Amino acid sequence: MKPIIGVTSFTELNGTDYMITIDDANAVLQAGGLPVALPNLLDISDIDEIVQSIDGLYLTGGYDIDPTLFGEEPHPKLGNIVPSRDAFELMLIKRFLELDKPILGVCRGCQILNIAVGGDMYQDISAQVNHDILQHKQLAPKTHGSHFVDVPKGTLLHQITGSDRFRINSRHHQSNRNVPLPLRVSGVASDGIIEAVESEIHSFVLAVQWHPESMATSGDEPSVKIFKAFVEACRK
Repeated sequence: MKPIIGVTSFTELNGTDYMITIDDANAVLQAGGLPVALPNLLDISDIDEIVQSIDGLYLTGGYDIDPTLFGEEPHPKLGNIVPSRDAFELMLIKRFLELDKPILGVCRGCQILNIAVGGDMYQDISAQVNHDILQHKQLAPKTHGSHFVDVPKGTLLHQITGSDRFRINSRHHQSNRNVPLPLRVSGVASDGIIEAVESEIHSFVLAVQWHPESMATSGDEPSVKIFKAFVEACRK
């Protein structure tokens, strides 16, 4: 049996559609999992049933996150937010962490995971980081690795990829800032922007700021390894 992977959905502000990208679905399928799109549900009993029914949680990219969730007011450069998605994902993450079930997050997923454990984030790195930064909204195809990430030895990310440094794609204007326990930073760009976090106490909780789903489907080795490791953790 293939492990069932719950994939969080993107929705427009008018709330007429739930969507996941073909890259998200194909990256999970390619790694041996069965992707299932999740709607934004707010009843805790529904969420508990979802948690019991799926083997892993894949937190995808999407719109910005409501800054009032970490005690801030909206910055002028904050983009669109979908409060129902924020609320659903926060409840879902907390239940998954309580049960120690596998989580993989990308881009927005990296940020909402950090907020779920009490962390915070830059609402706009170009406006709020007080030093020169790289181009984090790349002007290149989504499959192209536009800058490097440095990965400390001893981290889950290093164990999975077997690499201290590799190229990643980049399509974001926000990023994690303060990362509290049980998470730790496991990937950083050369400008100091946090590119990956993982749990120190859970079996498999990993989130990256880039989009490995877009690179995995074109055969990028670190990206393929990330999805395979996630699906294998879900299988166990």
